[in-house]
Amino acid sequence: MTASGQPFAASAPHPHNSEQTAQRQPVLFIPHGGGPCFFMDWPGTWDTMAQFLRDLSTRLPRKPDAIVVVSGHWEEAVPTVTASAQPALIYDYYGFPPHTYELKYPAPGAPDVARAIRLLLQENGLPSAQDDTRGLDHGVFIPFMLAFPDADIPVVELSLRTDMDPQAHIAIGRAIAPLRDRNILIVGTGMSYHNLRHFMSGSPTTNQAAQDFDTWLATATCAPAPERDRLLTHWDTAPGARVSHPREEHLLPLMVAAGAAGPDQGQRIYADTVLGKPLSGFQFG
Repeated sequence: MTASGQPFAASAPHPHNSEQTAQRQPVLFIPHGGGPCFFMDWPGTWDTMAQFLRDLSTRLPRKPDAIVVVSGHWEEAVPTVTASAQPALIYDYYGFPPHTYELKYPAPGAPDVARAIRLLLQENGLPSAQDDTRGLDHGVFIPFMLAFPDADIPVVELSLRTDMDPQAHIAIGRAIAPLRDRNILIVGTGMSYHNLRHFMSGSPTTNQAAQDFDTWLATATCAPAPERDRLLTHWDTAPGARVSHPREEHLLPLMVAAGAAGPDQGQRIYADTVLGKPLSGFQFG
């Protein structure tokens, strides 16, 4: 069932007109911060990002019936969905104050939406799996505690693929794009820059590489769809790419979001400098 109490049909015909297009949910790629950063005494560092997340729901045409989220913190051999009706939380961060391991986000799951995702993937020739016990990792519940604080919208998490193939992740997004027309919000959460070794103490060279990559990423993500997908597929050839992402798991949720965007143009909706590094967030549609 959806949040409105109606059964969810994955492949039901959905006619398109201007009113329905206006009501279609956008696709988002948002930063999720560093561990439980928004719930600690870290003056000034994360304030702009926190406010961006608090304001995020104002960008939506209406309250979603469910949210499908791809986090940089879950990888499986094939795309895998959470199928629990009441997902627990996974406190997958380490060395933080004790109170951050007591944070709560009791959003329900949506097993029917999980089934719909798998059907859409199957219809596009993509294998999938489900996990009936896995909870939501901190790449989901930490930003959602700010963006959707009532925890009353069902959440299904969709994994990355362990092979890190950007083209495959764009294809995953393209397959699940019809969910947008059924009032399902698709969100990728990660970080546009994710090099922990250099995050707080980079040299001028690494700082410039981070800036070069952020500039390239904004241009690529906001390009018309065919060019956008081509550029993102070859993201690792961009200036500063591997300095910004020694491993790309925090960038790949953007690929899923771009695939789900279809022809919708991207726009940068968040830009900030955190711990000396530029960070960006994007919206499609």
